[in-house]
Amino acid sequence: MGWGGLAGRSRSRDDRSILTSRGSSPVTQRDLLSPSPGSKPPERAAANVRAALGLLSALASQGLELVVLCPGSRSAPLAQAAALLEARGLRLLTAIDERSAAFFALGHGKATGRPAAVITTSGTAVAQLLAAAVEADLGTVPLLLLSADRPERLKNCGANQSVPQEQFLAVCCRWVGLGCGDGLAAMTVAELQAMAARAMGAARGDGLGAPAGAVHLNLPFEEPLHIEGPALAALALEPSLWLSQASVSAPLPALVDSRGAGAGASGAGAGLDSGGGAAALDPDRPGVVVAGPWRGDPADWSGHVEALQIWLRRSGWPLLADPLSGLRGLKGLPLVAAYDLILAAPPAELAAGQVLRLGSLPASRRLQQWLQALGGDQVLVSQGDGRRLDPLGTVPAHRQWSAGLARWLAALPGLEEGASPAAACLDLQRRWCRADAAVQGLLDQQLEAPDRLGEVWLARSLSRLLPADLPLMLASSSPVRDWESFGDPSAPHRLIHGFRGASGIDGTLSMACGLAEAHGQLVLISGDLALLHDANGWLWQRQLRGRLTVVLIENGGGGIFEQLPIRTEPAAALDFERLFAMPQSLDQLALAAAYGVPGRRLERPEQLAAALDWALAQPLALVEVRTDRRADAELRCRLRTMASRQLLLP
Repeated sequence: MGWGGLAGRSRSRDDRSILTSRGSSPVTQRDLLSPSPGSKPPERAAANVRAALGLLSALASQGLELVVLCPGSRSAPLAQAAALLEARGLRLLTAIDERSAAFFALGHGKATGRPAAVITTSGTAVAQLLAAAVEADLGTVPLLLLSADRPERLKNCGANQSVPQEQFLAVCCRWVGLGCGDGLAAMTVAELQAMAARAMGAARGDGLGAPAGAVHLNLPFEEPLHIEGPALAALALEPSLWLSQASVSAPLPALVDSRGAGAGASGAGAGLDSGGGAAALDPDRPGVVVAGPWRGDPADWSGHVEALQIWLRRSGWPLLADPLSGLRGLKGLPLVAAYDLILAAPPAELAAGQVLRLGSLPASRRLQQWLQALGGDQVLVSQGDGRRLDPLGTVPAHRQWSAGLARWLAALPGLEEGASPAAACLDLQRRWCRADAAVQGLLDQQLEAPDRLGEVWLARSLSRLLPADLPLMLASSSPVRDWESFGDPSAPHRLIHGFRGASGIDGTLSMACGLAEAHGQLVLISGDLALLHDANGWLWQRQLRGRLTVVLIENGGGGIFEQLPIRTEPAAALDFERLFAMPQSLDQLALAAAYGVPGRRLERPEQLAAALDWALAQPLALVEVRTDRRADAELRCRLRTMASRQLLLP
């Protein structure tokens, strides 16, 4: 099966992406939705709402719980249907910014493992969904995008707001479902139910040959679009025809691949049933486990951890765990957190002949370079994502297993769980853990009593101060990297989210709001440009049920660029501030206050604990920490040099 499914651009009545067998639905079902040929405009408007009700209720029967509605006229039937279904338990939120809405839904889907839906009108509104769809694709997050559209007869003829929107998201969607070109009301109940079942299954990756991701349903509506009050009230009182058709009996065809021939050659089926069994590693020879960001279904988490514990007990291998792996802070693991600093000058005695890689790579470039130079026997295990996840080129295709760690472990031949680890494996584990302990001691010493507010100090302090099990989101660029290198591995366990699929700063605040809505409470650590880029995310404060604390690192622009070899000597040869850092003259506390969000600014390091206590008690609050990005970049370099020297000591 392929990854996407834009099954054609222009469709006639009987050649469309409906996903059911044509002619399988009784005429009586069609009559329930569609007006007769001689019907009056009010009847056609009601038919639009009935069709929207049919689709949304079918999605709800498949597990849809949350809808985020954006404003628009063409999408009016969907808006009215969502409002009617809200009384039946569907959660409905509204957002004026389509990009923010999509990232809110993305965060919610990341936390729950279930797709939330975004409804938009036609035209450029659909283009605003692209960034979130990209992140859902690469991050394997379920997401459902519903766009209203003009009917087929208004396409390619100069009609207002008629654009090829069905193509906008196709390249990064698991499936693009196209409603009937004559309008959604021309579809039968069974066709709407089949479309809903296919959409939810593709978004979740339910055994359909691809991981979770975004699905786009492009839904044409014929005018009139707006139903009158009495008719709407009557619809609300009608028997629940849209809820009475719960089963889907029509067969669901395979996905159509919109990415061209061969796109699924290394698809999600790789490693699932290769016939040769799991790609094995020898637990009696030294090796390391490298755990990247967790991208599986939350329901699979406990099984993943249990399988990892079994492998670590049997092999005795050390565990190099990215903070986004969710493994830091768990008890009883031979965890190494300071690998980025250790590998600034990698000691030869830490080399291993085998590597078990879990998911995509951690952010550390030093770790990536070490793995590439290490070579050896490497196996990559992912949670249902069979796309190639090895930019280093060290894992052959037959050594990537996409059925998850628990099934990989179960498929290994002759693994004796009760056997003791080999002495050589335990010796390598001790060497890694000693190196980590030495670096952690150095960090404690150097960051114990800071004389200023700094990003490195903030990462280490927050890892200790935040309450146990309080979920956290790390924005892209510096925050996620600082937590990887300088967070305290002995700090309490917590679920840590980051969106490193595409590693953009789009939608940072809105994603955090979606996560907070799902988890009940969340802390976001963000840089100033990322927060400003998504300032409309503050608008969620009026609807948000979860608590959100935002810790802002205000360092006058893009601090990540200070960590790259961009500045020149002489400095006048390149205007670094204008071309890269791009500082903005803006008071973020005042901006948040304009949205009704309270905030505080730290002046000294010792104020952090009290500011956190205050912020965590608020529904939504901002804590600003002003830092010096050049000084922090110099400190990171100095700490890496000191760590390398520390490891050279006898």
